[in-house]
Amino acid sequence: MLDEPVVTEIAARHGKTPAQTVLRWHPQHGICVIPKSVKAYRIAESSGDFDFSLTPEEIAAIDALDTGRRSGPDPEATHLDSFRQHSS
Repeated sequence: MLDEPVVTEIAARHGKTPAQTVLRWHPQHGICVIPKSVKAYRIAESSGDFDFSLTPEEIAAIDALDTGRRSGPDPEATHLDSFRQHSS
């Protein structure tokens, strides 16, 4: 999704990265986002998504990218055991 021309064009209009644009899109739909990264610059970048808003037209343009398929793990198939660390 971050390489989609719609997203990159909207990001450029706001002076933001595609990732910041997608992170902004979620709360404007009432969806809580918890970004994660081990890279300091990405953590700092993620915090820059609250000083702008997408227009209704921009939100609709991103909404139109919906393929009806998940791009991440299926929450129904994710189990707590897969996140537990095993002691050695």
